[in-house]
Amino acid sequence: MSENQIPTYAQLWHRLTPIYEAGEAKAIVRRMMEECFGLSLADLLCDGMARLDAAQLTQLESMMRRLEKAEPLQYVLGYEWFMGRRLQVGPGVLIPRPETEVLCQWVIERQPKARRVLDVGCGSGCIAVSLALALQDASVTAWDIASEALRLTRLNAEAYGAKVTVERRDILLPDASGMAADRWDVVVSNPPYICESEASAMHPNVTGYEPSVALFVPDGHPLLFYDAIARYAASALKAGGALYFECHERYADDVAAMLRRQGYAQVETRPDQYGKPRFVRACPSGNT
Repeated sequence: MSENQIPTYAQLWHRLTPIYEAGEAKAIVRRMMEECFGLSLADLLCDGMARLDAAQLTQLESMMRRLEKAEPLQYVLGYEWFMGRRLQVGPGVLIPRPETEVLCQWVIERQPKARRVLDVGCGSGCIAVSLALALQDASVTAWDIASEALRLTRLNAEAYGAKVTVERRDILLPDASGMAADRWDVVVSNPPYICESEASAMHPNVTGYEPSVALFVPDGHPLLFYDAIARYAASALKAGGALYFECHERYADDVAAMLRRQGYAQVETRPDQYGKPRFVRACPSGNT
């Protein structure tokens, strides 16, 4: 299809069916047309495409070609919505998922007076920015090892005036001298938790574009990051502080058991909006 030829809604979504099921292909096209070109579903079904000028048709064709290569719509748009805010995203960071909003809401609900919050593995900054804006007087620190994650977290925080300090830190290689003095009311993380062997069953718009370092862990150590973060948080949390995790539904019980073995108390799990066990909260022993 030429860039200046006016396509139909059906032609657009059919171009994506080699990659997506029909329902998902339709949803992707509807969202793109609504958010980028201001066309509703009714417009798409009633010749609204004729409103697009030559420049818009060229832009549309460029976006469709990217989508046909399985690039996620969020990267094509350059943003994703999270807790009502438009956050910049790009290929160097994990795309925020709706489930992570449940994790943020749990922290806000249980730790409303938290003053110092640490987000380990910040990605786009969706957790750090959301908590900084929701928790009055909270100072939030965001750690990551990826330069793009640190850059986007900083940009998203600045866009909303969120008090977030961004630092390059590797939780798997803790710097005792640099971390020993840290004390937090909340440590929260949505770390990598998908086993490498699961990659072959995943959609190419995930495995081909989202950063593997933010997704995968070795098959033999699915709790690699949970274990490291829990060991750090055991001594870094203040009295009354708590640790919060997002987990693979398959490993939520294993994460809870690991925390109990490390001496954590009040270990709780919580389901996501689909009823799957996805979140764990715990307090260091004697810190409840």
